Amino acid sequence: MLELKNYNSQILNEISLKIDNQNLTILGANGAGKTTLAKVLSGVISSSNITYEEPKTEFINYIPSKLEIFDDYLNVEEFLELSSLHSNKKIAEVLELLDIVHLKNKACKYLSSGESQLLLLASSILHGSKYTILDEPTSNLDPQKVKLVFKILNSNEYLKHKIIITHNLNFAYKLGVDVAYMENGQIKFLGSNEEFFSKNNLYNIFSDSVKKIDDNIVIDL
Repeated sequence: MLELKNYNSQILNEISLKIDNQNLTILGANGAGKTTLAKVLSGVISSSNITYEEPKTEFINYIPSKLEIFDDYLNVEEFLELSSLHSNKKIAEVLELLDIVHLKNKACKYLSSGESQLLLLASSILHGSKYTILDEPTSNLDPQKVKLVFKILNSNEYLKHKIIITHNLNFAYKLGVDVAYMENGQIKFLGSNEEFFSKNNLYNIFSDSVKKIDDNIVIDL
């Protein structure tokens, strides 16, 4: 169980959230406070308002939206060796899963933004925490890789419980898990996927800019 009670900061306002052995997507506009919330939940931003099981490294892992490394010449395999903590998955297996075997010896500093995103996902699988918070895991990915990442995150085989921050509404819809929608540092909606993606709720939040067409959520340009 992961619980945050009445958290306030310059960005977040009266945030309370309880996650008990479930998956969750966190949605919201730019600047709504999604990443800040993720950092509070994971302990990157420390707070006495949060309760979670110990030890923390086995319980929760935060995967940022951008790759940051302390050694510019660390290669992909070396980076993943540092990530291998609580999972029984092997590095070779995860590289194969994400179709990045060819990057094994490549220095992390020379990875493209999309390749870096896949490396971060690989590291999350190898970390093997009970809860994994993934911040924009599909950013900078081509459609084929987005579909691959969806397949992985939609499965219970690779990550135990997922908290996924995304701007990709169709991705969130297809995952089918509960939704927290943030606006101006507050959680404005917390409930089921079905309720959030109902026609009336979509209109209330996005007006006529988002529609459900043929069981897909699309931007009405």
